[in-house]
Amino acid sequence: MTQRCGFCAIIGAPNAGKSTLVNALVGTKVAIVSPKVQTTRMPVRGIAMAGETQIIFVDTPGIFRPRRRLDRAMVTSAWSGAEEADAVLLIVDATDLADKSPAARDTMAILEGLKDRKGKKTALVLNKIDGMKRTDLLPLVEKFHAEGVFEDVFLVSALKGEAVADVAAWVAARMPEGPWLYPEDQAADIPSRLLAAEITREKIYLRLHDELPYASAVETEKWEERKDGSVRIDQVVYVQRDGQKAIVLGKGGQTIKKIGELARTELEDLFGRRVHLFLFVKVREDWAENSEHYKEIGLDFPRE
Repeated sequence: MTQRCGFCAIIGAPNAGKSTLVNALVGTKVAIVSPKVQTTRMPVRGIAMAGETQIIFVDTPGIFRPRRRLDRAMVTSAWSGAEEADAVLLIVDATDLADKSPAARDTMAILEGLKDRKGKKTALVLNKIDGMKRTDLLPLVEKFHAEGVFEDVFLVSALKGEAVADVAAWVAARMPEGPWLYPEDQAADIPSRLLAAEITREKIYLRLHDELPYASAVETEKWEERKDGSVRIDQVVYVQRDGQKAIVLGKGGQTIKKIGELARTELEDLFGRRVHLFLFVKVREDWAENSEHYKEIGLDFPRE
């Protein structure tokens, strides 16, 4: 049979469920997830097989009205992913549309952007339909169909895996002929050092969801392979102020200890071996203005 291989970009407003959908499509965790919007800062490639077709799903940062330099880099990266892909999935939180939330306005702005990029194979994924009435969903489907942008519309629950197989089949049918770019059993294209940093950042977000809004970054400073097959990972958690450092450390260092435990447990599951994880918290006011950090996570550094 003829091999097929291509890229599918998953775009949408912040917190629409892009990373959850990518993880569901790939069948394993390749992108971090948290309730905080704009959790995804860089494009993450998850790899799925559908018969003789290899699909590289690109989980992009949420598209919204940027205010900071990092915001601009993330939004630019998301649109670049859509431009370069063979197919595009616009994922929308159906509950946001029903409630007419700020995210709904972001979604409509994205829709206008897609109209300027007609000719791309594009489908709409209405996510988080759990508990919504069909009578509420049908007007949304009709509204988007009328825009003339989408080949198809899918009603899914990425978290529960409902209708995810239908989305995968649609994408697979639109991938071009060509050799596979990755081994058949590879699930993601992200360096282990970077994946480890992302897992720790996820645990920080989950633990400090309200107290530390967007003020932290994690970098893997050292990766040491040990003779017994284990690995030592040293990471730095960067925050912008001393008060934030105190929040991350917690009383008697208990918060950072718990974050480290949660991250280490997941890393051991991911890597299938023992992990010695050491976390250090440093104050760097300008981490979000540091071009090296952008390079580390695969973003272009926007000039003023």
